[in-house]
Amino acid sequence: MSLDIARHARTDASARRLIERQCWPCGRPVCPRCAAQKVYALAEGRVRCAVCRYTFHSLSGRFAGLAGLTPRQWLRLLELFAAKETSHAMAAALSVAYNTAYKAATIVRLAILAGSFDGLAILRGRLGRELGFSGKTLRPVPADAPLADVPVFGILERGDMVFVDYLPDMTPEDMLHFNLHFSLPLSRLGAIVYSDRYQSYQTLVTCGSEVLSRRFVEVAGRIPAVEPRQEGFWAYARERLVRFHGVTARKFPLYLKELEFRHNQRGSDILPILLANLCAFVPDLN
Repeated sequence: MSLDIARHARTDASARRLIERQCWPCGRPVCPRCAAQKVYALAEGRVRCAVCRYTFHSLSGRFAGLAGLTPRQWLRLLELFAAKETSHAMAAALSVAYNTAYKAATIVRLAILAGSFDGLAILRGRLGRELGFSGKTLRPVPADAPLADVPVFGILERGDMVFVDYLPDMTPEDMLHFNLHFSLPLSRLGAIVYSDRYQSYQTLVTCGSEVLSRRFVEVAGRIPAVEPRQEGFWAYARERLVRFHGVTARKFPLYLKELEFRHNQRGSDILPILLANLCAFVPDLN
């Protein structure tokens, strides 16, 4: 399915209709609380459920409702996100503050994560809380705040697909142990440390660990480094992570899952998928 963003974003009304069709595919409002379709209209696009009396609009309870963008702005932001534009470029194009564009892009990444194979498991655990996700709300954490637990991911490739597997029982200390005592090659990309093949994983990767400091991973002649590979997901991801210009340890999981999504959807129009993820309900993790 191709999505002509430019056509739908010409007017606020057209953009709203597209998003409402995505949120309410049956063609009429559905209560996000009790799923009743018996509603009546209020002012300013709001409706009230005649069964449970809940007042809502098309974005209530959905990822797109977590940021104060209009439907037209959301469509334009998704187009820019799909084109890999920066938050600065998004802010300029939408005439909004940088923080607003950055928050909206973060919400798109959270929606991608939630829609991934292991997304709900991640959001329900301690990593979800580190990402600022609690229940059905987004509680932003300062990007430079230290992580209570630095996560480790395993890159698993099967045919044309890749899976970025969160490994909650593995720590950066484990990676260091394997490096020092079992000669597991490690290399560094800024604050990102990655390994050579480990068991069924092509790569182990982590970001922001104080334990894995430079002297542990780049001592020539003592600790083996990873042989650079020109193929596969990690070669693809490594190049793109450099372009993000300083990914923080706290946001690293979101960027990694975004790259998993882009890699697995390469050759496809990702705009319809991004819109579906954005209009999905925020999972209730309580």
